[in-house]
Amino acid sequence: MGSLRRPYAATVTVTFPAGRPSKDRGNRVGGPLQRVHGVDVRGRGERPRRERARVTFVSAPAWSLELAYRGHTGRTRGLDSHERRVSRMQAVVQVGYGSADVLELRQIEAPVVADDDVLVRVHAAGIHAGDYFTMRGVPYLARFFAGWPKPKNYVPGFDVAGTVEAVGKDVTRFKPGDEVFGECGGGGCAEYACATEGRFVAKPASLTFEQAAAVPVSALAALQGLRDAGRLQPGQRVLINGASGGVGTYAVQIAKALGAEVTGVCSTRNLDMVRSIGADHVIDYTQEDFTRSGRSYDLILDNVGSRSFSDCRRALTPEGTLLPNTGNAGMGYVIKAFVRSAFVRQQGRPFVSTPKSEDLVVLKELVETGKVTPVIDRTYPLSETPEALEYVRKGHARGKVVITI
Repeated sequence: MGSLRRPYAATVTVTFPAGRPSKDRGNRVGGPLQRVHGVDVRGRGERPRRERARVTFVSAPAWSLELAYRGHTGRTRGLDSHERRVSRMQAVVQVGYGSADVLELRQIEAPVVADDDVLVRVHAAGIHAGDYFTMRGVPYLARFFAGWPKPKNYVPGFDVAGTVEAVGKDVTRFKPGDEVFGECGGGGCAEYACATEGRFVAKPASLTFEQAAAVPVSALAALQGLRDAGRLQPGQRVLINGASGGVGTYAVQIAKALGAEVTGVCSTRNLDMVRSIGADHVIDYTQEDFTRSGRSYDLILDNVGSRSFSDCRRALTPEGTLLPNTGNAGMGYVIKAFVRSAFVRQQGRPFVSTPKSEDLVVLKELVETGKVTPVIDRTYPLSETPEALEYVRKGHARGKVVITI
């Protein structure tokens, strides 16, 4: 801990053993903790009691306090849980729904670490189309996630990579200082993010923090869409519509790793990039309509929604499946896909990827074996998160857009 010119004081909760007399309060201890001044004693008697105590440190950073007290007067929960309480942090806060103007850089309260939580000092955060939909509040289902009728202290950003700052007492897989990446369920565009242990895995040593932050949501969507919803098998032919986007670049690589023959659909400027990440064939949608090429596929993962369902089914084998995976075409597109999936054999229903620790491990292994490499278009500093989301809105990002913190 850094040194200060004068002692740093803060109020914490200390748990005292049963039957410990109150005269123990104020006992001097060594180390960075100089003195504990107990107040507001609760639950005296045979049961353990908790006291609000004034704790004076001879050294501590001004933005945090690290609980390091283990004297005969009691012990802090923070010591055994490796908990560092961060009081304030910089974060991008969404104050309304609409354009990027609803995003503001503010000082806010830092997350509170629960028993099964991991607090991460964020070095990079990945953003994607879901963050843009939440910012707009369209479709309206997004408002139930961020807050109705207005966002309630909502911080965008699902994907994070950084260093573990603190862990709850029930966490067993991580310790402060570990480098991790994962999906935090919102709150990533901030100096600190907090989520349960199962949402993080160790960062591959071969990736930078920026690359690691580009992985979770988009790569999980590609993996779970192809492997689970699409049931892709080795030797099958798969077409990825929108192969140069966030999900698409992972879908091309994961489909190859699953043993499929991959065709990627993208614009002229992205043809070479899609080939470089493993596509066996590429189609320039400005020059050719894949639904009229005469080729057929066992699976079409449609990340764009630029063709009708009937047109896409024309490019399927008799047992093939069309798997829609986009919100850009509107809720009408999504609802129609759900309805048709109940009556049309080749029509797959839209799927929602879920953060699973075991699937993050699968992605980590694919990265470490060189089968998957994140593609990053641009990086922005935290203060330029609105500009980053505006760039995502335009729909022409090559791979992922990442916020550096």
